Amino acid sequence: MISVPIFYSFRRCPYAIRARMALIKSGIALEHREILLKNKPPSMLEASPKGTVPVLILEDGAVLDESWEIMQWAVSRNDPDNWLGEDQIYLDQAHALVDRCDGEFKSALDHYKYADRYPLTQEKYRDQGMAFLKQLNQRLAQQQDLLADRITIADIAIMPFVRQFANVDLTWFNQCGLNHLSRWLNLLTHSRLFETAMQKHPLWQFESA
Repeated sequence: MISVPIFYSFRRCPYAIRARMALIKSGIALEHREILLKNKPPSMLEASPKGTVPVLILEDGAVLDESWEIMQWAVSRNDPDNWLGEDQIYLDQAHALVDRCDGEFKSALDHYKYADRYPLTQEKYRDQGMAFLKQLNQRLAQQQDLLADRITIADIAIMPFVRQFANVDLTWFNQCGLNHLSRWLNLLTHSRLFETAMQKHPLWQFESA
């Protein structure tokens, strides 16, 4: 048994970013362990052998090692801004969008960001990712955020990946015509919640095996 949950994180990882944002918003006390992915602590690998962040170890020893799962766990315990909606309606609506973000869009994003490792041109992979971003832009033309005129769990789950896509070529992104998406991204990345989630933590010190 541990007194507070232990959270393994890597600052720039979009999966870790969205988990951090949910944990911060929920006000859950935890022990933050900042790591380098090239030097993974044995204790993290013992808890989650797949070796990716984030990893959350709960007081009873249960391990959550999927960021979407961590988000839901955190907000289900305290949801001060009603990200889940009445009867969790926003959570229900978010699943399909998050599945697409974490599936086909994340694949296109990785290929776009590291195009020199793959057979097609960077523009081809960018176009693949744009299909999802155009869908988001259409939603945001109708309302302030992805599911409603207010932030929900869907916005926080998807924003870090849109941000990573935009940052591959920010000049191009700002001129590509996704004006509603750009507005939404700018507001979220300049929010106090995001700025808090991106604060730097010292690396957690551990004894190497």
